[in-house]
Amino acid sequence: GLCLLVLRVFIGVHVFLVSCALPDSVVRRFIVRVMCSVLGLLVRQSDPRLRGAGARVFIANHVTPFDHNVVSLLTSCNTPALSGSPGFICWSRGFMELGVTGSRAELVDSLKEYSAHRGNPPLLLFPEEAATNGRAGLLRFSSWPFSILDEVQPVALQVRRPLVAVSVADSSWITELLWTFFVPFTVYQVRWMPSVPRQADERSEDFALRVQELLAMELGVVSTRITAADRTEHMKRLRHTSRLPFAPGEGPSCRTSAWALLLGGPLVPPSPPGAAPEDVRVVAMAQQVKEVLPHVPLEVIKTDLVQTDCVDTTIANLLEGRVPFFPESRETEDLPAPSTSQAAAASGIQGSVAAPFSKPATKQFAKSSVERHLSLQERKRALYDYARR
Repeated sequence: GLCLLVLRVFIGVHVFLVSCALPDSVVRRFIVRVMCSVLGLLVRQSDPRLRGAGARVFIANHVTPFDHNVVSLLTSCNTPALSGSPGFICWSRGFMELGVTGSRAELVDSLKEYSAHRGNPPLLLFPEEAATNGRAGLLRFSSWPFSILDEVQPVALQVRRPLVAVSVADSSWITELLWTFFVPFTVYQVRWMPSVPRQADERSEDFALRVQELLAMELGVVSTRITAADRTEHMKRLRHTSRLPFAPGEGPSCRTSAWALLLGGPLVPPSPPGAAPEDVRVVAMAQQVKEVLPHVPLEVIKTDLVQTDCVDTTIANLLEGRVPFFPESRETEDLPAPSTSQAAAASGIQGSVAAPFSKPATKQFAKSSVERHLSLQERKRALYDYARR
């Protein structure tokens, strides 16, 4: 692997120089494609007769940072740079700089003007706006690529390589490039699909959803409603969870959720033998809820947290009775001793709840329904304040 890496870095420099020196033509694409096969980058295509059948906008799923380079080996196309600073790096990676740094509306107007010139190559756009491994599902398509023209051509991309996962979440394009050089080969399968026109009075959002469903069916994956922003937020949570300390004898669990399949998340070693395969983040949130509601069984808290993924929502569900449970007889059983600050906060909450009634609110049951309702509202308000500290 290391020998291949060193050799291919040297060859890759020559591939870059050749691609820069030759003008865009069939001869250039053929030469660069052959040289890329030496780098272990194998490109295959299905239904080439459908390629560029009058379409000015190609819509593809996003798998790796080099998807636009692979498609450009088969046909002439341009992909606008949506992120990152313009300059040599952006140009060397094969992106087209439009000089637009404003909103999406300005970008769409600029792309409409670009597409109006018939001499310009077609556009290749990735509505997912973030890369996934392409094995579980598609991220929700953004609507702005479908407001440029009334006809688009979907392109289905599938990537596979031995030994190493494709498009691991949070990896940079340099990391992906080095892994491509390290492994024996990486196979890109490009499938050209028939052009899809916009229906009469069809909104851009509905048009995007329809094309997403067609691509998902072609790839044999799920069409999800998870956006690129949701993916970014999920990765932030994973990075925060990885910094949480583990208790003695505990370890991180295997992530087999749809997120891990969809994003190709970081590889986490399995739990030690005999340890329960629990999500560390759920355990940490469950402890927070347990500190606020010590009489609720921990398993009930974990079960609801798996569904809500939010501490505040779980507390509200437990307080409002949406999650049935039997209170634990011993509130301090199997729990670590609270710290001084936690004890002071808990005593402050109990004092603020019990003061209006002049009696313990957690042990006595009010006879009047009005008093019970007021007691519940006061306890909820106090527990919310404590949980949000």
